[in-house]
Amino acid sequence: MKRIDIYYGGERYSVGQRTLEDVQADIEAAMAASGPAWIQVNDGDGAPRTAYLLITPGVPLAVIPTPEGGGEDTGPIVDISDKLIPS
Repeated sequence: MKRIDIYYGGERYSVGQRTLEDVQADIEAAMAASGPAWIQVNDGDGAPRTAYLLITPGVPLAVIPTPEGGGEDTGPIVDISDKLIPS
């Protein structure tokens, strides 16, 4: 895995040198914690800075793995925007 991007609060963060399963397990452990829990990520592209994301119920996030070599063809992009906005 080249890196894992995490979209949180409308911003993109990344995690390197970890597997998708490790990151998912960290998020699941944070959700199961009895109090607030944080996960460590990188902020920035050039010289990354350490950032911490508070993981709580109701805060949406997306985890997007980027394979080595830039990416694989995962098939066509499906436009679902008409299903998200009432007409």
